[in-house]
Amino acid sequence: MSGPVTFSVDGRQVTARDAEASLLDVLRDEVRVGSAKDGCSPQGQCGCCTVLIDGQPRVACVTPVRRVMGRSVTTFDGLDPAVLDQWSSALVATGGSQCGFCTPGIVVRLEALRGKAGGALLARPAVDQALLAHLCRCTGWQTIVEAAATVTSRLSTATDLPAAEGRDLAAAAERATIEGGSPQRVGGEIARGRGGFAADGAPADALVAMLGHDGGWVVGETVAEVRRLASPVQGRRSTIALGWPIELPDGAWARTLRTTWVEPAYLEPDASWCAPGGQPALVLANGGAFGGKQHSIVGAVARRLADEHGRPVRVLLTREDTVRTGPKRPPLAAGVDADGRGVVRIARTAGITEAIAAVAPGLVVVEVDGPGPPTSAGVRGAGWVEAAVLLASLEATDLVRSPAGAVAEAEVTDGRVDVRVRCGAPLDEVVLRSYCIGAAHQALGWVRSEAVAVDGDGEPLDLTIRSFGVLRAVDMPTINVEVVPADSPAVNGSDAVFAAVAAAAWRHRGHPDRWPTDRR
Repeated sequence: MSGPVTFSVDGRQVTARDAEASLLDVLRDEVRVGSAKDGCSPQGQCGCCTVLIDGQPRVACVTPVRRVMGRSVTTFDGLDPAVLDQWSSALVATGGSQCGFCTPGIVVRLEALRGKAGGALLARPAVDQALLAHLCRCTGWQTIVEAAATVTSRLSTATDLPAAEGRDLAAAAERATIEGGSPQRVGGEIARGRGGFAADGAPADALVAMLGHDGGWVVGETVAEVRRLASPVQGRRSTIALGWPIELPDGAWARTLRTTWVEPAYLEPDASWCAPGGQPALVLANGGAFGGKQHSIVGAVARRLADEHGRPVRVLLTREDTVRTGPKRPPLAAGVDADGRGVVRIARTAGITEAIAAVAPGLVVVEVDGPGPPTSAGVRGAGWVEAAVLLASLEATDLVRSPAGAVAEAEVTDGRVDVRVRCGAPLDEVVLRSYCIGAAHQALGWVRSEAVAVDGDGEPLDLTIRSFGVLRAVDMPTINVEVVPADSPAVNGSDAVFAAVAAAAWRHRGHPDRWPTDRR
């Protein structure tokens, strides 16, 4: 089809100018619908762009717009306002939305599921199955499922739902900022996907820039046009076996551990925009990206290209480019003796020796050169968590004290994770609990399933978001979090939980010497 494509979006007729574009590109660039997010386009694997087409949930990034000619598309924004109030209230009440990037797509699918069930209470297995089409990196799924149970409990109005009454949302935002490592907000607007993401805030006349296959920046009027011009690297999942790139140190060790390349796997790809002579939009919106965006290039590129073109420029990394160019957790090979002394051989990474020394001064750190993707000590707990886990494995319980001063203890059994955390004044237990559950989810995945295959030249081969090994909702055990209040100043608690759950998950698997334990 080469002519115009006319269809309905949230009850109004629209005509797509570019019949060869995806539905997602048209919704975002032409119709200006910001609630449909681009987390992996055109992989169709993260679910962030989910909309309803004639009432059926579909991922818009792999739907050619020509296929919706004459049809009805409903986005998150087009749902019944009372329904949106229910979902946003429930998500705030449970902590089911942290950064808010993936939330609109999840709500669209679960609301379709509720409609199919005639408004009846949704059972946990049905919700878990629906969430197979989505990825959420922040929450660990459990609080989303709790929000879904709240919304579908035959409550008639948003006022019937647990809401913000009695909660200090400023204190909640303070706790979220401490846990996420960047300024954050908590409230209904965040649950509606309005967390200030740079890709959503660029002016309508901004040019678009993306990396081309040769490494240069390609600039054009729309994402669809630039994608055609740039011919970017296409996502794929490799079939080669994982590799553990660093050899163990010589010695008679009580415990050894080898890790491989791990992707931070934040859901919002790097994005920024800038007007000529202006300040680039912050790469971090309402989340910290687990330290993976600390040195992102997109802001500086947006400023340079805006000055060159004399127009605002929106710079976007594709999902594939975030994997190819973004920092990974540095792999290591370590051994410790029964007294907690040992050697850690780790990919050369600025600041990593100091990070390990902060919790394990008795370990000798040897930084190793070799081919591989960039690494960063800023990725969540890099170095110190591995050291803390090694030392905890020598003890009877998996208790960890973080460099920030938080203390966490965890136990992992079949179908259950129990966590106890002390991290100063809780400020808001809903938010703290949510971040601790998310940390437990990430720790379980890191130990059991998360890894990226890398070739002999150091190039990542697993470029699809599903190939990173992030645990799905159906994979998750029940996570119980006990917050121990304290009068001391609030400090980050979820990183300590991340370390404690990693230690407990490793113990539960019998301390095999390679992570991930469940992939080979």
